[in-house]
Amino acid sequence: MRIVFMGTPDFAEASLKKLIDEKFDVVGVFTQPDKPKGRGMELSFSPVKELALAGGLPVYQPVKMRDGTAYEEIKALSPDILVVVAYGRILPDEILALPKYGAVNVHGSLLPKYRGAAPIQWAVLNGDKVTGVSTMYLASEMDTGDVIYTAETEIGEFETSGELFDRLMVMGAQLLAKTLRDIEKGIAPRTPQDHSKASYVSQLDKSLSPIDWNKSPRSVVKWIYGLQPWPVATMEMEGKTYRVFAAEYTDNKTHKAPGQIVAAGEKGIEVACGDGETVLITQLQAPGKKRMAAADFLRGHPIKPAP
Repeated sequence: MRIVFMGTPDFAEASLKKLIDEKFDVVGVFTQPDKPKGRGMELSFSPVKELALAGGLPVYQPVKMRDGTAYEEIKALSPDILVVVAYGRILPDEILALPKYGAVNVHGSLLPKYRGAAPIQWAVLNGDKVTGVSTMYLASEMDTGDVIYTAETEIGEFETSGELFDRLMVMGAQLLAKTLRDIEKGIAPRTPQDHSKASYVSQLDKSLSPIDWNKSPRSVVKWIYGLQPWPVATMEMEGKTYRVFAAEYTDNKTHKAPGQIVAAGEKGIEVACGDGETVLITQLQAPGKKRMAAADFLRGHPIKPAP
């Protein structure tokens, strides 16, 4: 089965590596154009491009998908199927219709939940206990195609989005390999999504960083872990903005207002949350300083609890 792979970041790289390692017939790789990066603004290859070049695979980087160039390049490769993983471009219908088996996609959620960008991060931010990956056929509208397979996993209570991302990246690659084998055998299922149960999520940005202390301790903790590795949760203390990396639950109650410091000592910085409960901040980063344990920070920067 002739495969054209389309993807760009590390999440896609894992899937391409799986196909290469298991000797699938990848006849071409499409990825986003090289982008300037770093202080020198030198052009940087995507992870998918680097892997493809290392594997001796032909690489294509069309700037536009609707000017006919990409269509002709894909058509010339005579693919039986397109594999699209975090490519970063919407494919026009005429491209989706080219291969015999259509186009399949790996998505980092249990569809139809969390269609769109950043599904892995939002599963953590929203405090979900279970998430997973889905393979599906691509349709005209984003993430609406028929589901082929899903694989579930529990989210650790203190698991960051980055850690979950790494696990789902591997799960997605494994599920993709199974999906392609079963499509070729003619035994892959095809289940239409229940669109009435669909939810959509957007990309993260720095406006999400400030912690809302009015929320429950669990919501606060999940926010802290969900915003890692980027954009990272923040809190205000003594007129400065601190990045927050780790927190724990407490059994304590307080009459102090949400966001006020309840205690600061060897265990960390205890902050009031909603419903009179508290959260213990155990790791943070001061402006211009390195990330450190809250207890170590307090030894050089004592903080007085709110009166």
